[in-house]
Amino acid sequence: MRVSVIIPTHNEAGAIERVLADLPSDLTTEIIVVDSNSNDGTPEIAANMGALVVREPRRGYGQACLTGLAAANSPDVVVFLDGDYSDRPSELPMILAPIVEGRADITLGSRLSGQSNPGALPWHQSFGNRLAAGLIGLLYGLKISDLGPFRAARAEVLRGLGLEETTYGWAVEMILKGALAELRVVEVPVSYYSRIGKSKISGTLKGTVGATWFILSLIVRYRFRRRRAGTPRPA
Repeated sequence: MRVSVIIPTHNEAGAIERVLADLPSDLTTEIIVVDSNSNDGTPEIAANMGALVVREPRRGYGQACLTGLAAANSPDVVVFLDGDYSDRPSELPMILAPIVEGRADITLGSRLSGQSNPGALPWHQSFGNRLAAGLIGLLYGLKISDLGPFRAARAEVLRGLGLEETTYGWAVEMILKGALAELRVVEVPVSYYSRIGKSKISGTLKGTVGATWFILSLIVRYRFRRRRAGTPRPA
């Protein structure tokens, strides 16, 4: 099974070496670091550690993920992971297991049901995630607890979903379209720790409120949008 790991970065020089070093080499076929205008040496560190570095000058978390997906070399499974070392790359086997065992099309790492260091996930971010997850359960019938960034999906599923969100809404778009297509979305508990460096979005109450409002509106909008023709069903 070919596994491509995509890591969006922006000024993660303090963390990216640990992230790459902790990824199990026997499970990863390629590691793609999609860098957005870092000026602290992040791309150079990643390249020196053997990662394929793709420069993406356009802003947006979703844009970086989409760029990494386009650069992946014929994967069977694609893994998405932040470059701040808040999730533990060594837990990759837990993320992959439901897909490898044929139980899932998409797996989501839940930071709220696993082991977390106190304060690693700010209260406002935890509340926003629980609120969004609850709304997804209410409108889509999909029971999840978190919208965490550490996740994996079968490559053919990702290609068929037609993902297009270029901002932080990209993460919830995958879940919503997967639910509408009746794909098998499985959540697994993962540990979570304080990130290295300052968050670009969730580090402030204002940033979290803005992101939560956008995500909640996206959840409602997709619920009442007609399901796209040709969206894949589980194999």
